[in-house]
Amino acid sequence: MDSTNKRKKLITSEIVKYALGQSFVKLNPMVMIKNPVMFVVELGTFIVLLLTLFPSSFGAEANFGFNLTVFIVLLFTVLFANLAEAIAEGRGKAQANALKQTKTDVTANKVQSGGGVKSVPATELRKGDIVIVAQGEMIPGDGEVIAGIATVDESAITGESAPVMKEAGGDFCSVTGGTRVVSDQIKVRITSDPGESFLDRMISLVEGAKRQKTPNEIALNILLITLTVIFLIVVVTLAPIAKYVGVNLEIPVLISLLVCLIPTTIGGLLSAIGIAGMDRVTQFNVLAMSGKAVEAAGDINTMILDKTGTITFGNRMASDIMPVGQANVADVASWAAISSIQDETPEGRSVMEWVRKNGYTFDESKARDAEFIEFKAETRMSGMDLKNGWKVRKGAIDAVKQWVTTQGGTIPADLTDKGNHIASEGGTPLAVAVNDQMLGLIYLKDTVKPGMRERFEQLRKMGIKTIMCTGDNPLTAATIAREAGVDDFIAESKPEDKIAVIRREQAEGKLVAMTGDGTNDAPALAQADVGLAMNSGTIAAKEAANMVDLDSDPSKIIEVVSIGKQLLMTRGALTTFSIANDVAKYFAIIPAMFMLAIPEMHVLNVMGLGSPMSAILSALIFNAVIIPLLIPLAMKGVAYKPMSASKLLSRNLVLYGLGGVIAPFIGIKIIDLVVHLWI
Repeated sequence: MDSTNKRKKLITSEIVKYALGQSFVKLNPMVMIKNPVMFVVELGTFIVLLLTLFPSSFGAEANFGFNLTVFIVLLFTVLFANLAEAIAEGRGKAQANALKQTKTDVTANKVQSGGGVKSVPATELRKGDIVIVAQGEMIPGDGEVIAGIATVDESAITGESAPVMKEAGGDFCSVTGGTRVVSDQIKVRITSDPGESFLDRMISLVEGAKRQKTPNEIALNILLITLTVIFLIVVVTLAPIAKYVGVNLEIPVLISLLVCLIPTTIGGLLSAIGIAGMDRVTQFNVLAMSGKAVEAAGDINTMILDKTGTITFGNRMASDIMPVGQANVADVASWAAISSIQDETPEGRSVMEWVRKNGYTFDESKARDAEFIEFKAETRMSGMDLKNGWKVRKGAIDAVKQWVTTQGGTIPADLTDKGNHIASEGGTPLAVAVNDQMLGLIYLKDTVKPGMRERFEQLRKMGIKTIMCTGDNPLTAATIAREAGVDDFIAESKPEDKIAVIRREQAEGKLVAMTGDGTNDAPALAQADVGLAMNSGTIAAKEAANMVDLDSDPSKIIEVVSIGKQLLMTRGALTTFSIANDVAKYFAIIPAMFMLAIPEMHVLNVMGLGSPMSAILSALIFNAVIIPLLIPLAMKGVAYKPMSASKLLSRNLVLYGLGGVIAPFIGIKIIDLVVHLWI
């Protein structure tokens, strides 16, 4: 699935069909009351309909043609507003339906308590159950790999055709229900109950109808309601004032004035803007747990990034071997291979690959029946105790140095310098020793992902500071930071250090984003205002974050920030445009209502509109048609370019403020030329 192609189709025929039907369904007053501005318009539409059908019953003048026209225009105003929201919802539902198609009836090979395996429907699985998934089988639910290694096709979820490696332990053990095992076999512990899986949550969240309003949107709604009440009071008091000066204003005219003056444009588009913002994030294969997270992304000041798996590929691979003292490369390579024969970590496998690729040989018989010493956080070493009594170790330099010393050996003079050289180049040195002899160093290199420097430069232009957190030593951290182009870094950081830097930035009034994929990133992801977890990461990281990147691309945070800023800009721009519209409509309707009785009011008829009736209808028609014309902008969003806030404000005030004043003058005049001929 090509996400670029997905984004090209803004509105499809299926979405339009759905939206047209929903436009009428949403006329239900119980639905409309959730949008107070448009509910007032619907109420006015109903009153004008009664006055059109039963004018004598309400003591109104029998101006059937005018009243009917006002009713039709008001009805379309409400329908167009409903259409905007329904189109936005339709896009979300279309995505949800596509995801639902990936949910097929899956059978799971559940491991029984007695040790056997039983075939059961995936719907019967519960959190904590263990299943075995072989090549070609579908993973029955969200879980963590607890044994084995396999490649998994996640294209149904992420859209990425290339299968990804999943293995027990580390930060790449998380698997998603609905994905398929391409090769090998894995044992998976289920981490969610039916209906609570990642895919289930994704389906419910992309359906726009279930979206909760954000704090910013609620605040704007309150402002719109306040403006509506103010203009309602103004219009109600205008009738007796007009009567005092000899002008009899009919109820349809007053309702037309009210509808034109209240912020109907932004009132009709507000929900669509919010739903479309969530939808745009999903279009980039990012699952936002709430609209609040998307909005917060638009105001981010600082970004904290975990190095391993985020800025770098994460798997440190053997790229060279350096002998120390009197040893040679062949000796170091041979013993490094023997120490790694049973080491199933990515580092261990990469050592074996490097040795074979570079043509070095080793005696496998030495490792036969040997005892494998697993890596432990306490010892920071792994290795083999051979049958002949020899011992070989590889691990952190200081740990292996201490081990060699306890064996009665001495440390070569060039060990420290060569270790510092590897660290200064951004690598990780692993020492290799046999019995009491230090042989050399394995150069493990973690490569910075392509394009990261350019991406961080974009963030800098947005005014966002980037801080890299890593457990590496300061020399290695400085090299990676320089290569990646981040603004600052924290070396030898622990989970509590990441939380501390986030809290420090937040204490200064800044909004902080954090990206990560490991269990140790989970506390920081939860503390951050915007936590973006990688889909390839652990369950703990995804549960703690408020966004999940299905493509596991940490640089995706730039798109998320852009979409957040775009959402806020779109809402602000269309609010500015809507209020500016009201200024122009004032010059259309107010003079039209009074200039017959008060000729001096003609000076305010700056548009030169044909007659009072045509002026009112022209303003009302413009007020209705501007909503569907702005739907594509609300869906697509205002174009965002990295620049300072002051420049953005100036640009939008000119474009949408001044444009919002000028557009109605032109539009209403053109409509009036047609309406005046008809009247």
